[in-house]
Amino acid sequence: MSAAAILQAARVRGILIATAESCTGGMVSAALTDVAGSSAVFERGFVTYTNAAKMQMLGVRAATLEAHGAVSEQVAAEMAQGALTHSAATLAVSITGIAGPGGSEHKPEGRVCFAIAAPDRCTTQTIEFGALGRAQVRQAARDHALGALLAALTP
Repeated sequence: MSAAAILQAARVRGILIATAESCTGGMVSAALTDVAGSSAVFERGFVTYTNAAKMQMLGVRAATLEAHGAVSEQVAAEMAQGALTHSAATLAVSITGIAGPGGSEHKPEGRVCFAIAAPDRCTTQTIEFGALGRAQVRQAARDHALGALLAALTP
């Protein structure tokens, strides 16, 4: 899967893309904007590393963060939906996770939650990448998010 394929599929379908990233810190946005002509379909990216940023920039609810924690499918869904609400995009991907080092018994290192949102739907997924190391978890999360975008664009 390549960023160029994602951008071409979005261009053909007339879709604008937004990203909402936490643990990847903009890596998905960077992968997409590395491709010349990406401005035709990449609308914007949000890097919301803190809970405050998630609430202020994307409208993630404090109650959701309190009930489920930042690394949860519920927060990933609100991040993706917030990216749509706060942009002109028609497709958004979000990522929130624990790249490491660290984690806990209930939220281990390498757990990353994703969401893909469109105006009429939102799907979520949790992937356990394991304690691969910070850089490897972030790269794996970036690649998974790019794959999810391509899948959402491919009927």
